[in-house]
Amino acid sequence: MYSKELNSIKKSNRLRTREIFDDNIIDLASNDYLGLANNKELFENAYKRVLKEKYHSPKASMLVNGYSKVHKDFEDKLKQENGFEDAIIVGSGFLANVSMIEALVRKGDTLFIDEDYHASGMFATRVLSKDQVVIFKHNNTKDLEEKIKDKETKGRKIIAIEGVYSMGGDLAPKEIFDIADKNNALLIVDEAHSSGVLGENLLGIFDFYKIKPKANHIKMGTLGKAYGSYGAYILGSSNIIEFLLNRAKAVIYTTAPSLFDTALGLESLKFIVKNKKEIKNKIKANLQVINDILGITSDSLIIPINIADNKKVIQIQKTLKQKGFLVGAIRQPTVKSAIIRLIAKIDIEPEILKEACKIIKELK
Repeated sequence: MYSKELNSIKKSNRLRTREIFDDNIIDLASNDYLGLANNKELFENAYKRVLKEKYHSPKASMLVNGYSKVHKDFEDKLKQENGFEDAIIVGSGFLANVSMIEALVRKGDTLFIDEDYHASGMFATRVLSKDQVVIFKHNNTKDLEEKIKDKETKGRKIIAIEGVYSMGGDLAPKEIFDIADKNNALLIVDEAHSSGVLGENLLGIFDFYKIKPKANHIKMGTLGKAYGSYGAYILGSSNIIEFLLNRAKAVIYTTAPSLFDTALGLESLKFIVKNKKEIKNKIKANLQVINDILGITSDSLIIPINIADNKKVIQIQKTLKQKGFLVGAIRQPTVKSAIIRLIAKIDIEPEILKEACKIIKELK
């Protein structure tokens, strides 16, 4: 029934497929930034923790009887380490963005959202009226300020950004935090790709800029990336979290997050806190390799290499795969111009990373 549309996607070299990859291939494509998805000790600790419970499934939504001590322990650790008043865990990063945007932007409010914000956030804006959503140019503080100034808003101003952008690997500028404060705006920060990677304590962009969380700050993070698990969390003031618990449909009408995934997320957070010095040294070493060979300076582990040709980017990915390396070949509409997306994961030794970078440099 969709054959014409599928043929069009195929002709433009934009067809997406699923594939089970060889376990021996070197992973430079996934968001498992710290390699914790391979850490069996964390897995075993989480398993033992869940075995102590009377049941291993959440069974229901948080507001029925799906909320457990496992969930609360993780939320308590998250708010303790990140310096926020309260926390709530949700099923996924996608659901977290839907929860925040759908619930927090009320009648009369205006959402100012970065044009490169994750697809889940853009999807969530569809439930809002058109005059409630203002898209500003990516990381452009001047454009944001002008649009806030020009927009007549009866209600709240809400700004949505990412700490590290998933395709470009670039960081949100600190000035956006200042703009939010100056305009008495709520600031939603999607830390999916920055938590576990940035900052003195590897807690993300707030930590990186040494920003102490305020009442107008909301932080979202995921467990499916640096934390090597699955799920997500939202941090904010007690007032914000209580409101989400009462208004966010993706919280109210979904089964509570998996107990095992939550327990694993907690184990990963404790591991990161305990081993932050070693982790930071490994991040620094791999980013130095990227700079030395590809000439790219980055604070994040996401390394975009512009190819600007859908056919060529697939061919580069295929050649690297034949040589034992897996990288992302990202095309439109995910990005404006086709890129090789290389993840400088710290479980990949610098010498192996060098080999992959040299091949990419030759193929460009």
